[in-house]
Amino acid sequence: MKNYAIILAAGKGTRMKTELPKCAFPILKKPMIEYILDNVEQSAIDEATLVVGHKKEIFEEMLKDRVNYAVQKQQKGTGHAVKVCEDILGDKEGQTIIMLGDMPLVDYKVINKAISYHQDRGNDLTIVTTKYEHPKGYGRIIRNEYGNIEAIVEHRDCSTEQKRIKEVNTGIYVVNNKKLFSAVKKIKVNKRKGEFYLTDIVQIMKDEDLIVGTIELWDSEKVMGINDLYTVSIAERYLRDKINKDLMEKGVYMISPNTITIGHDVTIEQGVTIYPNTYITGASVIKSGAKIGPNTEIHTSIIHQNVKIKHSLVYDSEIGKNTVVGPFAHLRNGASIGENNRVGNFVEVKNSSTGDGTKAAHLAYIGDSQTGKNVNFGCGSITVNYDGIKKHRTIIGDDVFIGCNTNLVAPLEIGDNVFIAAGSTVTRNVPKGALAIARNRQINKRDYAKNLIKPKDDN
Repeated sequence: MKNYAIILAAGKGTRMKTELPKCAFPILKKPMIEYILDNVEQSAIDEATLVVGHKKEIFEEMLKDRVNYAVQKQQKGTGHAVKVCEDILGDKEGQTIIMLGDMPLVDYKVINKAISYHQDRGNDLTIVTTKYEHPKGYGRIIRNEYGNIEAIVEHRDCSTEQKRIKEVNTGIYVVNNKKLFSAVKKIKVNKRKGEFYLTDIVQIMKDEDLIVGTIELWDSEKVMGINDLYTVSIAERYLRDKINKDLMEKGVYMISPNTITIGHDVTIEQGVTIYPNTYITGASVIKSGAKIGPNTEIHTSIIHQNVKIKHSLVYDSEIGKNTVVGPFAHLRNGASIGENNRVGNFVEVKNSSTGDGTKAAHLAYIGDSQTGKNVNFGCGSITVNYDGIKKHRTIIGDDVFIGCNTNLVAPLEIGDNVFIAAGSTVTRNVPKGALAIARNRQINKRDYAKNLIKPKDDN
């Protein structure tokens, strides 16, 4: 029999105070629903269905065909959310795990453990529970004198005595698929909230003499729900600590790791050193010998061996080995930096490539350009790539010296072995081996300042 998953992600998440649907909100620059789906795909699940509603197009654009989509047009509770999946799953044999889309810390191990336990015990319904010292807001697990589950009571419906119970419902269930939809149809609307509670299937299935059991999860942090921006910060701290610990155990040296944030999809090789206040996210790769930080942000970029980056921003770019970047450099939009480069103080590189041995030590802008090997950008030199309507490219050959405060007005081609005089504004192509001087002739007017000074009036 196959294993299925229903992930509930239709809610607005009004407490998040954001325009995004709650389950699309980023944690370490990655939407929380993607954490869940990544772990579902690593688990024993064969097919997943995502229940969407509010701004469903955001999920459809983000996840494409990774899941089936069931639409809950009106949010009438968790029981109703599961019911809208019947057209997709109702006639399928197997068991289904039901999960909440705002629990990004649930990993594939939890999913597999719950499914295996459900199968091994021969249960019709298995509820994953955990214990919290302060369980406010969670549904309580009510047991009889034999320790068997009797019901799940939502916090708002609990008596004073029931609120003292520390064992809670995590919102994760494993259930026989066909029996699930049979039970869901029998849920009655809760008069106080006007919603259909999925938790009511416990009593419904027990009344039908079906086997209902529980499995307790000891690591309660894994099943924490995200309800507001504060709980986002708790989840980020959990992920950051776990990721950093795993990396340090594999040979990544972190100085002040509590100030370092590494995303879930980042790959860092042994022998990398990361300094304080560094933020690395997206599908970034950091190779051995690199020294990153302090005060550096890298997103979806490849950093090769022995690169040094400090006090800089690197987005969607690649940096060749033995290159030094920073301080205060900005690489973005597909910048491709060659080996043994120097990208120095207040240099920006955008949508450009540079050959090996090229240097821009300070105060330069390299945009929409293709630059060869051993090129020197003098202080204040820039590629003028935008004419107000279109972006244009600059092509620079090998062994080019570009003097300080030079403007290269694109579209433009500079040949190999060219020298460009400081202060030039170059608007025409420069052939190989030439010296380009593009500035007005200097004129000195003798005694000019003297003639401007009026004699003092002695009176």
